[in-house]
Formats: sequence, C-alpha cells, structure tokens
Amino acid sequence: MRPLPPAAPEPLMSERKVGLIGALLVAIGPISMALFTPAMPEIVRAFGTTDAAVKMTLSLYFAGFAIAQLVCGPLSDGFGRKPIAQAFMVIYLVASTLALFAPSIEFLIAARFLQGVGAAVGVAISRAIVRDLFTNERSARIMNLIGLILGIGPAFAPTIGGFTMEIFGWHAIFALMVVFGLVIVGVVHFLLVETVHRDLSRIRPAALVRSYGQLLRSGYFMSSGLALGGAIGAFYTLAVVLPFILMNRVGLSPTEFGLGMLMQSGAFFLGSLVVRRSMAIYGAYRIMPVGLVFIAAGSLALAVLLRIHEPTFLTVMGPVALYAFGAAFILPAMSTASLAPFPHIAGAAAALGGFLQMGGGLVGGLIAGLFPDPVTAIATVVPGLGLMSLVCWAWWRSLPEPALASVVIARNPEAATPPAE
Repeated sequence: MRPLPPAAPEPLMSERKVGLIGALLVAIGPISMALFTPAMPEIVRAFGTTDAAVKMTLSLYFAGFAIAQLVCGPLSDGFGRKPIAQAFMVIYLVASTLALFAPSIEFLIAARFLQGVGAAVGVAISRAIVRDLFTNERSARIMNLIGLILGIGPAFAPTIGGFTMEIFGWHAIFALMVVFGLVIVGVVHFLLVETVHRDLSRIRPAALVRSYGQLLRSGYFMSSGLALGGAIGAFYTLAVVLPFILMNRVGLSPTEFGLGMLMQSGAFFLGSLVVRRSMAIYGAYRIMPVGLVFIAAGSLALAVLLRIHEPTFLTVMGPVALYAFGAAFILPAMSTASLAPFPHIAGAAAALGGFLQMGGGLVGGLIAGLFPDPVTAIATVVPGLGLMSLVCWAWWRSLPEPALASVVIARNPEAATPPAE
C-alpha cells in the first residue's frame, strides 16, 4: 500500500493565538489615541495653551507612529519579530511614563511623539507574523479577528478615558497607558514565538533600498495599501477633529463624548462580525464592494449634511458610523493582498502598508488643521479619504495578480477565488 504523503508542518502558533496577540499589539496605537481624546479640551485649560497646540499632541503621535513603522518592520526582518517588538514596547512604556509627569505642553508633545514611535511596532509586527505563518483565507480570517478585537478596545477607550479624566484628572489617563504597556511587554516576552530566522543581511542599507523600491514600484501593493490608507486613515483624521466638534460645538461632556464614540467603534465592530460570517460563504475579496458602498454613503452624508445643517450628534456620528461599518469590509482582504506577494520582506511590506494608513491619517489631520472651522474640515477631508479608497480599490481591481501570489493560491486550493477575474 502506498504511504500517505507527510503532513504539512503545523504553524508555530495557532490562528487564534496569532489573532489575539496580533490584536493586542495593533490595539495599543488606537487605544492610546482614543483614551487621550476626551482630555484634549481639558489639557488646553490645564496648560493654558491653544487648541492647535494640543492637536499637535495627536499630530506628532501620528508622525512618530508612521515614521517608526518604516524602521521597525525591516528591523524585524533582520533581528526577528520578538526582540524588535520588545524593544519598541519598552520605548512606549518609557514615553507613557514621561507623559504622565509632563510639566508643559511642549514636554507632552515630545512624549507623545516618542509614544507613537513605540506603538508603531504593533501594526508592522502583527501583520508580518500573520504573513510568516498564514496566507489567503486563513490570513484574512486572522486579520478579521484582529479587526474584531480591535473594534472592542477603541470602542470603550474613549468612555474609559472620559470617566477616568472626570474622576481622577487627565494624568490618570497616562497611568492607564503605563499599565497597558507593562501588560504587552509581558505578553510579548512570555507568549510570542519567533517566526523568522535572524538574517542581518536584510537590514543592510542596500537591501532596505531594494525592499522598499520593490514595494513602491508594485502597483498591486500600492493600490491595496492606499485603499487601506483611505479607509482606515480616516479614523485617525477623525480623532483630531471630533473632540472639538462634539464637545465644543455640540456641547457633550467628556463622558458623553466617550459614550458617543461607541457609534464609530461599535459600527466597525459590527461590520467585522458581518464580514466574519460573510467570508465563510463568499470569500474576503468578493464582499469588499459592500464595504465600499457604505464608505461612499458615509462620505457623501458628511459632505452634504454638515454643509446644510448645524452639527448635531447624529448628523456627525451617523455618517461616521456608516464609514466605519464599511471600512471593516476592506481591512482583511486588502491587508492580505498587500502582503501575499512579499513573504521574503514581510516586515518591510507590513511596515510600509501601516505607514500608508497612518500617513493617510496624518496628512488628513494636517489638512484638517488648516481649516478655521473643524466642521468644514471633517466635511471635506474625510470624504476625500473615502474617495481615495474607492479609486485605489478600482485601480487594484484592474491589475493582474503578481506571479508569486498566484503560486501561493495554487499551493492552497482551499483559498478563495482570486480578486482579479
């Protein structure tokens, strides 16, 4: 009797374990942002400064987050995922402690920049680990699980931040971040398993230039990355302007603001649940047009309603919820598509993809800051990011799959139908 072929080796970590650890790493960035937003108007008063100065604590956080990803991703290709994750989480922990004791707004801005540098490792490392171990629909399932858990943290973070600030003051928010940093350092040390071999040749300057050059020249990577940059980057832009609209213009208290933000994060979480069920039937790629319809609807509603009506909670957060629901449909497939052809430089690909997302939010936030009225800013910039996501998805859809991605699909017959038909 003919012997059975040897079974494929089991991954170093299960889908669930990778999803949970990945979600924890990814969540630190949005949670550190969402916890802080209810305190922004109070910090203006505490330091006797301006709205623009306090907005810089977010803009510089975004800048540190975006730029550092371009460093930590390739470093993880060379030194390994685990040591780089540990090193950058220690940076986050130190920065959170500095922010806790910040004596001035300038010191706080610098600490927030450093905090963004440390938190950047979450997006780059988690997606690289997924690509190290899984492809196609399995990868999309994990990205969706990360999205589900990611929806829970930021959903409750503004509420927790609002309650914490009203009871204990704004300093206590950074004390929570210190605790969060300690937890993640422990998880990385004790639970994360290394998924790549140490290879310092990957981080030589010439190798880095080649890696990023290959990614930047790939229309398949850039179109999928920019589609995510518009869909997810809008959340970071919203974080800059929503506190000043909902608290200063609509009149919500910090606690009410935190509860109100459940509409955004709750819609994203609900969208992720729908995606999880739908992927099992239709596959991750086929359901993306549904999400794009919701992104378009939310963008159009923001652009029109806020120009013909004075802002209310529902005229602001209703369209935002539509946008967030749609974005959940884009995340799993586009994250997988952007990484699938580049297993040899997964860290660099994950880093550049994360940079495009955070970069979209950073540019959107900076443009929004140029508007004298935050309502006009949100009605212009967020629809612009939605349009970018739609256009880049259409660009991605028109391209043939890279050869390597086709090989991966051929080797995994259980994978979903390829996106380009």
